[in-house]
Amino acid sequence: MSGLDIRERPSPNHDSRGDIIAGTPRIDMLVLHYTGMRSGEAALARMCDPAAKVSAHYMIDEDGTVHALVPEGMRAWHAGISYWAGARNINACSIGIELVNPGHEFGYRAFPDSQIGALTELASGILARHAIPAWRVLGHSDVAPMRKDDPGELFPWAELAGQGIGLWPIKGDDPGEGKMTALLARFGYDPEAPLEKVVTAFQRHFRPSCVDGMADAETRALLAGLIALYDVKKEDAR
Repeated sequence: MSGLDIRERPSPNHDSRGDIIAGTPRIDMLVLHYTGMRSGEAALARMCDPAAKVSAHYMIDEDGTVHALVPEGMRAWHAGISYWAGARNINACSIGIELVNPGHEFGYRAFPDSQIGALTELASGILARHAIPAWRVLGHSDVAPMRKDDPGELFPWAELAGQGIGLWPIKGDDPGEGKMTALLARFGYDPEAPLEKVVTAFQRHFRPSCVDGMADAETRALLAGLIALYDVKKEDAR
């Protein structure tokens, strides 16, 4: 991370990941967020406020400055009520990165190149240090589709996947509407969440050109392509 401008801003809002021997999972997930506040300084102040009880491991300003808040070995409080692939204690197994962006409430906008460049370098280092597979690089909306929209449809997931951070599918054969819930759950989405909410989260990540919660033919084909890519990557990782 030698090319990054990293500034230490320790947050008190963290605790132990727990005893791995007792069943707490290793760090195997990277969850990306936007701050969703009017300014980066306001977001930083909140994540360092003990009363807020929220944090992340890192926050990246729009100019690319990285703020280190919580050591990677500790559990930051960023995912909240969440689910992925059968697990609900997402904070225990993940690293969380917040990207300064006002979000949908305060004037959502594109993420600057300087910010994404810093994220790419930071995330590449995290993936090198931890056993995080590409299919477990996710957005907050993926793990909390009923509550969250971030990092949203303007986030450049395809660009990151091109740098080896996450997955980006091409269309497969349309599996039909009846298989949507099962295929989404196979990838990791919460099978108990309303289908429209889960489809919306999937679209924000993998079909950002149209986020409407409708499981149309293009969405279904992209999901099929994602599952095919997921299967190949998992097999290669064995």
